[in-house]
Amino acid sequence: MEAETRALDAAPLEAGVHAGGSRQRVGRAQPRARSGGALLAHIRDYVALTKPRIIVLLLVTTVAAMLVADPDVPSLSTILWTVLGGYLAAGGAGAINHYLDRKVDARMARTSQRPLVSGRIDPRHGLAFGISLGAIAVAQLALTVNVVAAALAATGLLGYVFLYTMWLKPRTPQNIVLGGAAGAVPPLVGWAAATGGLSADAFWLFAVVFFWTPPHFWALSLLIKDDYERTGVPMMPVVRGERTTRSQILAYSVLMVVLTALPAATGFFGGLYLAAALGLGAGFIGLAALLVARPSRAAARRLYLSSLLYLALLFAAMAADRML
Repeated sequence: MEAETRALDAAPLEAGVHAGGSRQRVGRAQPRARSGGALLAHIRDYVALTKPRIIVLLLVTTVAAMLVADPDVPSLSTILWTVLGGYLAAGGAGAINHYLDRKVDARMARTSQRPLVSGRIDPRHGLAFGISLGAIAVAQLALTVNVVAAALAATGLLGYVFLYTMWLKPRTPQNIVLGGAAGAVPPLVGWAAATGGLSADAFWLFAVVFFWTPPHFWALSLLIKDDYERTGVPMMPVVRGERTTRSQILAYSVLMVVLTALPAATGFFGGLYLAAALGLGAGFIGLAALLVARPSRAAARRLYLSSLLYLALLFAAMAADRML
């Protein structure tokens, strides 16, 4: 879930090399005058380290999980404290990811202008910022929500940094499958925030995000395959080819939709959710099947962008079904 929608159409380029052949210095902060406008720009760069566009979707799953776990609705203060802690934890993980991936980012068109790559923020400052956000998030959640939610947020952060970014991403094309567990933690944080613990039903929500992640991210990886190939990151389209990637997207899409229907079969969710799950799922599978039958960048982009809306609407349907 680290992908950003901007720059999907950017042409491949060697981001670390200027037209004249001189190499861009990666990670050295450039002097910046601290005028009012420059200060705002610097603040925006630090906010960008947190990957706010990605966090919005994570917070949707967190809040929806809270409403599923407690249909009577948790207190507003609990929701707000959980949202704040969730943002800080995910933002800290994002900032640390920027630091760890800065050399790879410098060679990718999509990420070549990130703050640490361009030198607008010193890498050491970016790393300290990420670690600080993570530590504050865990302490804040423990003090204002509960210890279980804090521990789960810490698990998600550490899983994203160590399991996905440092270990799986540079080693295996299954990186996003196994590493997707870290991105599936926010619903568990929401559930624990609302109830003080976890139950078996909470893991339905975890599983939905877990199986949603591969088709979502592989659709993006088809769009930026050249970037990954240039940097040596073993993403599925680079290692197994685009045809296999499209087939895997369809297979995971079918598996995900079947999984989303199971909670209704057990009675945990009712007819409202089932109708939404089947309708949204049919659309998702249809887009994945179209990508297989008529491969194109447009089809991959359509599936990628639609997958974001799919997950938000599915979790909204979960919350509405339980509350109504």
